[in-house]
Amino acid sequence: MGQPAKKTEANNKLIELNDELENYFSNTVIPQLFVDADMILRKFTPPAMTHFRLSPADVGRHIDEVSSNIRFPTIIENIEEVIKSSKSLEKDIQTTDERWYQMNILPYIIRKENRTNGVIITFVDITSRLEVLRGYEQLNKRYENVIYSISHDIKGPLSNMEGLLSMLLETAGSEEDTQQLLSLLSHSVDNLRNTVTELSDIGESDTDFAREAERVNFGHMIEDAQLALKDRVYETEAQIKCELNETEINLSRKNVRSIIYNLLSNAIKFRAPDRESEIDIKTVKAGDYVLLSVIDNGVGIEEDKKQVIFERHTRLRKDVEGTGLGLYIVKRMVEDMGGKIEVESTLGKGTTFKVFLKGQQ
Repeated sequence: MGQPAKKTEANNKLIELNDELENYFSNTVIPQLFVDADMILRKFTPPAMTHFRLSPADVGRHIDEVSSNIRFPTIIENIEEVIKSSKSLEKDIQTTDERWYQMNILPYIIRKENRTNGVIITFVDITSRLEVLRGYEQLNKRYENVIYSISHDIKGPLSNMEGLLSMLLETAGSEEDTQQLLSLLSHSVDNLRNTVTELSDIGESDTDFAREAERVNFGHMIEDAQLALKDRVYETEAQIKCELNETEINLSRKNVRSIIYNLLSNAIKFRAPDRESEIDIKTVKAGDYVLLSVIDNGVGIEEDKKQVIFERHTRLRKDVEGTGLGLYIVKRMVEDMGGKIEVESTLGKGTTFKVFLKGQQ
């Protein structure tokens, strides 16, 4: 009498345990699969049925027959690895529908026999989490760009102001001359204030990771850059010409301003000492891009230095003032906005920077 009773009790516990397992699989909101040691699909949760387009008819099929539904090519190898090692596996995967999941494959161990009799696979959708992380990564890059830009871009207006102040202190001319210098100095102060305001304008909306695009006029941005570099333009007698076949683009104003300022500043700094500095700024439509070209007749760049110039703190000439950040800033800004930058140069003849800008909606 005792033995059958114990057996009945054990069977009841097994049935109860199985019912609990069935209840769990029926009510969980997480996609889960139960695959036995023979690689047969034994159970799956309703979310797994919906997400992987499974049906009750798939129960009892080899996992290889339904793996195309799961859209993850190495899942069979991963299951076999866990069954063999009896160790769980966790990895982030991207399925063919371009969503990201944290996949956990846990060994289903029969304790009495100390063997793995299958696996339970859990999929947690982490697409939104990764999008947030990527957003913060972009925001961090933007903060870095702002820091580099502020430290680099305000030097031009400050130098301009210093030059005007020196002229003002040394000038013993008429009141009209003094007023003209004061007016130029006032414009330089306004330009510096606007530059700092634009570069440091990171508000709450930036945490939405939306790009602050607006209609930007290339002509206005070039005028702003020339004003900021007025003393250098005057000192070098640089001749700046513009040919704007595309006059506007929908992008971040502060980024376009900084790109033009840096490229124009470089063209002036790296002029050839034996000839008049000539700089052409052009815009044209180039497929899906607007191509902004800054062409100079300066000293040029050596062939093996054409890619190095975009690295941080790279300075090709020690006799020219600079921090080696300008082109690094430009490249990051252009690429962050979905564009690209190229350089063509002949040593002793000049350089052309081609910036492919993609307008944003």
